[in-house]
Amino acid sequence: MRIETAFLFDLDGTLVDSVYQHVLAWKTALDAESIELSVWRIHRKIGMSGGLFTNQLLRETGCAMEPERIERLRRAHAAAYQGLGQQVRPLPGARELLAFLTDAGIPWAIATSGRMETAAVNLAALGVDPRQSAVVTRDEVRFAKPDPDLFLAAAARLDMPIERAVVVGDSIWDMLAATRCRALGVGLLSGGYGSEELRQSGAIRVYEDPADLLDHIDEVGGRR
Repeated sequence: MRIETAFLFDLDGTLVDSVYQHVLAWKTALDAESIELSVWRIHRKIGMSGGLFTNQLLRETGCAMEPERIERLRRAHAAAYQGLGQQVRPLPGARELLAFLTDAGIPWAIATSGRMETAAVNLAALGVDPRQSAVVTRDEVRFAKPDPDLFLAAAARLDMPIERAVVVGDSIWDMLAATRCRALGVGLLSGGYGSEELRQSGAIRVYEDPADLLDHIDEVGGRR
């Protein structure tokens, strides 16, 4: 008897080429609050939960992070990101990978740490309608990555045990979340993290981008 597999995808840096737009948007928001943080340090935080992002900002800058300031940062980031939305494109092979899974009858879902106000930009670029596909955003869970809530909610949306899921992501936060919920983690290099970082965080395989994953889909439970 064949054991069914489901694929749970991160969004930014995994299916759409949007990581650096997020970095620039956060830089704009932080500059507006006179918070000095190097661009490379912002990149290392893309994909983590807002709470963890805030805690790391406090540690690295020593700036006070009152709830009102946090909310201003979130809104400023969302506005700046939406202004960059026309630059966002699907990563190579992303649409083809989702089409293959759909045609093969393999369940898939998207689980993103972004709220719908920014995720909608990416989903539109990808051609995914959240009303017709399984999409879970930060708005729907208590904690985001590296907590496993997003992936657990996505598996539940597919009515699939999390132990049968393959989590595909581009960041260490995705791989840590996958490990915590007992799913298999597959890393992609398309978000800027290195292969060794992804493997050390729990990835069982690492590929360049969605196109490379599609070429090797049989290695992680997909069947052509």
